[in-house]
Amino acid sequence: MKIVIETPKYSFSKYRKTENRYERAFFSPLPTIFNYGFIEGTKGPDGMEEDVVVLGPHLSRGSTLEIENFDGIVKFLDDSIRDDKRLVYISGFCSPALLAFYFRLYALFKTFLYAFREGKITKCRFEGILLEESNRF
Repeated sequence: MKIVIETPKYSFSKYRKTENRYERAFFSPLPTIFNYGFIEGTKGPDGMEEDVVVLGPHLSRGSTLEIENFDGIVKFLDDSIRDDKRLVYISGFCSPALLAFYFRLYALFKTFLYAFREGKITKCRFEGILLEESNRF
């Protein structure tokens, strides 16, 4: 499977790939502690390509990875729609507790973002991390 990185590790801006470029979706009060991307050619319940969290060194926006298996899944609800994120571990420090803390804050931020940007109350919720038995971290 081909993974495309949209938002590099440590970025405060969340990006979305459009046809020919990357456009900023929003500015986050906290930087991503991982690389964030999607699985090319897939479609999730939210109508967009499936999300992937890549744990490891900083990767540039637009870089790609070829992988065969995932190491887990982050269970997430965004705008009241299932929006799970696949987990890929490359190398380095990894703490499921830190990842859970990040996604709890992210869910809270997204709830406020929908309220202020779109004037609606919606559910954004981190629901846990499921690791594969053969995970590498």
